[in-house]
Amino acid sequence: MKHWRKLMIVLAGIVFLTTLFAAETRLHAADTPYEPTEEDLAFQTEYEEMVAEHGFHAYAFDFFVTSMLWTVMAAGLVFLMHLGFATLETGLTRQKNAVNVLFKNVFIISAGILTYGLIGFNMHYPGEWQIPYIFGLGSPIGDLNEDFTFGYGGVGLAMTGYGDFIFQAMFAATAATIVSGAVAERIKLSSFMIFTIILVAFAYPIAGSWHWGEGFLAELAVPFYDFAGSSAVHGFGGFAALGAVLVLGSRKGKYLPGGKMRPIPGHNIPLAAIGVFLLWFGWFGFNGGSVLSAEPKALGLVFTTTAMSAAAGALAAIGTSWALLKKPDITMALNGVLAGLVGITAGADAVGPWPAVFIGLVSGILVVFAIIFFDKVKVDDPVGAISVHGVCGVWGTVIIALFNEEISFISQVIGTAAFCGFAFIVALAIAFILKATLGFRVTEEEEEEGLDYSEHGQEAYPDFGKISN
Repeated sequence: MKHWRKLMIVLAGIVFLTTLFAAETRLHAADTPYEPTEEDLAFQTEYEEMVAEHGFHAYAFDFFVTSMLWTVMAAGLVFLMHLGFATLETGLTRQKNAVNVLFKNVFIISAGILTYGLIGFNMHYPGEWQIPYIFGLGSPIGDLNEDFTFGYGGVGLAMTGYGDFIFQAMFAATAATIVSGAVAERIKLSSFMIFTIILVAFAYPIAGSWHWGEGFLAELAVPFYDFAGSSAVHGFGGFAALGAVLVLGSRKGKYLPGGKMRPIPGHNIPLAAIGVFLLWFGWFGFNGGSVLSAEPKALGLVFTTTAMSAAAGALAAIGTSWALLKKPDITMALNGVLAGLVGITAGADAVGPWPAVFIGLVSGILVVFAIIFFDKVKVDDPVGAISVHGVCGVWGTVIIALFNEEISFISQVIGTAAFCGFAFIVALAIAFILKATLGFRVTEEEEEEGLDYSEHGQEAYPDFGKISN
């Protein structure tokens, strides 16, 4: 035991002396000026150069890089939504028109990206207004990295010029995609392609500039507010679809004498369901990317309100359709999801979770009544696009004024009326002109045969043979 005590005394002494030496070393080190290493000097030089090039926003380099990465990922999610639209529209229409629906969706996204680069982007965000706050002529994009700094839009718009372009380009084609489903199964392909190009290249960016391009809606006493486009994108597309459908007319055999209606069911409900889930997934990029940075508080809120409104829309549509139709209708449930998503898009960052649920619930109820209403007045919309995007887009844009005191109800009404009215009038005019010149609708024989054969000479399911549905 004596040996153990001696050993412990020695160890304690060693610890005491080591501590004393370390303290003395730190004391002298504090008196000695710090000599930066070569790596320190290189970093300092690099930082000073960064500040000189990028100004005040250089401090946010890491945040900027993270935000830019999120922006291009969000753009990819919005691109995925076009696959969702393609599968949803294909599933809710007849087998004999599947190739035609898919072809239109391939054309829309391709034409949308290129025309947005050719003229749309610089019309959407005009550098000069030819008609002040109303119209600015667009031009092709140039080198969007030419004047690149981290302060391109500040930390509130933390992306490069190209990041801004590609995210917005994915939005541009969405309006025409909405129209595609509403006019399915009877529109002439060449006329639809012309209609789409005019809508995407000119009409959408002109209207969008009123809000996002600092046009007259941004100049109101209380600026119009539409976070990600309940009216600017979805309301625009829904009312453009209404204008086109009114000129086009209903599908043959849809509405019978005596006010009766013959349902024309889609040929592949599983495909339609896949489309809706793809759209729901992509909507996290549609709304989440509209934060325009990776600001964590806003991203978390937007993801939450988006999900909760969609879920509420689905349940409300299920309950409403079950009560009215006496059976739970899967197509109404699917459109309820989309109704909730469209409804929350205007205010995903401006309301809390439970207001989002309320917006989604009412959207889900509205979409069921709207679909039934349009069928009663013989407006034939095979996928319910006018009800989902038009009606619920208006609802979602206007109602956020109830939940956010910084948003004006009057400004919201003015804005959504401007977008929807302009889209409807432009679409109506284009459709009438095409009808009088090239023709807007296929012949009865072509419609009966199916557009896959008459327009494309192809079958979506060749192994199953040619059938009427």
